Amino acid sequence: MNKETKKKESILRNNAVQTILASLLCIVVGLLIGYVVLLIINPKGASGAIVSILKNYLYYPSSVAVMKYCGTTLVKASALLLCSLSVLFAYKVGLFNIGAAGQYVIGAGAALYFALKFGMPWYVCLIAAVVLAALVGGLSGFLKAYFNVNEVISCIMLNWISLYGVNMLLSQVKAESTPYTIDLSSGNKSALMPNAGLDQIFSGNKFVTIGLPLAVIMAVVVWVVLEKTKFGFELKATGMNKNAAKYCGMKEKRNTIVTMMIAGGLSGLGAAVFYLSGIETWMVQQTTVPGMGFNGIAAAFLGGLNPIGTIFSSYFIQHITSGGSYVDKTMYCTQISDLISAFIIYLCGFVFFFKLWLNRYLDKRDEKNAAKQVKGGEK
Repeated sequence: MNKETKKKESILRNNAVQTILASLLCIVVGLLIGYVVLLIINPKGASGAIVSILKNYLYYPSSVAVMKYCGTTLVKASALLLCSLSVLFAYKVGLFNIGAAGQYVIGAGAALYFALKFGMPWYVCLIAAVVLAALVGGLSGFLKAYFNVNEVISCIMLNWISLYGVNMLLSQVKAESTPYTIDLSSGNKSALMPNAGLDQIFSGNKFVTIGLPLAVIMAVVVWVVLEKTKFGFELKATGMNKNAAKYCGMKEKRNTIVTMMIAGGLSGLGAAVFYLSGIETWMVQQTTVPGMGFNGIAAAFLGGLNPIGTIFSSYFIQHITSGGSYVDKTMYCTQISDLISAFIIYLCGFVFFFKLWLNRYLDKRDEKNAAKQVKGGEK
């Protein structure tokens, strides 16, 4: 076996490389399935629809428009990234934070209430969103640690409690003639996060704020905490086996609660980054939990449960989600991009099996090469 072959095999056995290959395979197969669905619905516009979804803001011929709508996609992707980090952080510690959606709602409610009711500046609103969302996440952790209540059940219940609680709270700061909260640009400009010159990069898109780099920085921070610190090691050890962690002197109950508080705080930060940009207002009559938290689950798994990988997966999920608005509405609905995302997410469940198959294939190839070398030596 020559050096080049050995090098190729060592690369293929690398866990990160296998995760990237598996994610790319999920994306390609998901897009192909989505294309087949488009063909079934209306074969005439299928090719144009899939291209529009993949293009998103590149649909525009003007470079100014491209940069402007690219900025909008990135703002939404930054919120999605923080939600995916929330799911990822909890999952690394053996907890499934399906409550990221509810924690996101609490963060949005806190940020907007402090901004519109109390007239607070953006940094106070942001802190309020993080703290209150962390407390809601910590409640699930507390129930798990002390009463062994499954976090999935408590999180789902808190999602709906959070939604209707925030709806009632924000009804105090809604505009008179609409069901939406007062726009921050007219209600409290100091609550808008600063642009720091980023709006000029994106053709004057005022919604692009420091929240964008902040989300990326948080991804790096989460990676450092989980992979390079004693605190992160203790959290992961608790998730793997809380009894063993307790035997080693680790405070397993505290670690469970702290994990869910950090996860909740990340979701709350995502909501603050999104709503304090002024890109949207909250509708106090909505009866469904915003999809950002649930999409965070998709982005986390598509990114291979790696904080750096989630940066790219969050952008991709948001890219094709936003791209759905450019399909021909006479043939397809805009939710077709969500359907394609769902296919990709579903396929992510087979990432483990892909890695298993690849390793078995490499093992068999190594055995064959070794057998050939033995035969060659005997001759």
